[in-house]
This record gives sequence, C-alpha cells and structure tokens, in this order.
Amino acid sequence: MSSPSDTLHESSPAPTEANPHREALEQAYGPLEYSVYRGQQRVVVPAEKSFDVLALLKQRGFDLLVDVSCVDYLEYRGATDRYGLIYLLASTTSNERLTVRAFVNDPEPAIASVVPLWKAANWLEREVWDMFGIHFTGHPDLRRLVMPEAFTAHPLRKDYPLQGRGERHNFPVITRDHS
Repeated sequence: MSSPSDTLHESSPAPTEANPHREALEQAYGPLEYSVYRGQQRVVVPAEKSFDVLALLKQRGFDLLVDVSCVDYLEYRGATDRYGLIYLLASTTSNERLTVRAFVNDPEPAIASVVPLWKAANWLEREVWDMFGIHFTGHPDLRRLVMPEAFTAHPLRKDYPLQGRGERHNFPVITRDHS
C-alpha cells in the first residue's frame, strides 16, 4: 500500500545495510512498507497489528513515545485511506528514532490504544480523538480534551466546514467580567 505522504517528498529506498528492527518486524509480521527520508526511518503497519508492532518495538528499546498524531487525507491526490495515525518513537539508550504509521477509514475509524505500553499516550490519544474522531479501543478514559463535552464534531477533519456547523452558537459567551 502506498502512503499518501510519500508522494509529497522523495523517499529514498530502504538502506541496503541490515537493520535489526526492520528484520525483527518483518520476521514477526511479514513484509512491511519501510522507507528512509533524510535519515529518518519510517514504517507503515496494518492498523489491526499496530499494538503488537508497537509492543515489539518497545521491547526492542524504543522506550519513549514522543507523539501521537493524525493526518486526514480526504481529497488528497492518490490517497487510498482516510486517516493516517503517526506514532513517533525514540530510544533513549541508542538515540534512534522511528516513525510508525497506520491507516484507518470511515465510517468508524478505530485503532488499539497504546496506553498500556506508554502512559503518555493517554492525553495524546485523547487529543487525536477529540480533533479527528479516531476511536482508541481499550483507552481507559477516552473523553474530550480540548473541546467542550457538548461539542459533537471533530474540527480537524477536512470535511468540517470552515464556518462551523452551528455548535459555537449553543455555548454561552463568556466575557472577561464573568470568567
């Protein structure tokens, strides 16, 4: 599966020297899409295997979850999937970095939560759920983080209208005198 972001930037082929992480992943999960861009390693994994892949990478020394983010590829030329989840991992002992990507689609985009692996994922996943509507199955406390609980939409989706859907008008205006 070709990832949409690879069409933005030229991606060099995977290095010819042996990469022990890549070999371990491919031995456990079969061939995966792997690339290197400006010296940074990237791997695309199937969403249904994402938790297992990330658990293996944590066992292999990627002990720091730097970030969890999402990209909405709606109307992106050549995109075959709607949402791309991005996990940025780092090893504090070897100073390696790895970007792990997984794709999910509508109508109910969902992926396994990695909170059992990294406690820091709690708020990171809550933010992605709040802004994009990606459900993290197994998350211990999946609720709004940025938007008010009464807000029903996910504003970073590309199909969210710039003028809003009227949600703003349902909330009271808070002035400086009353805050």
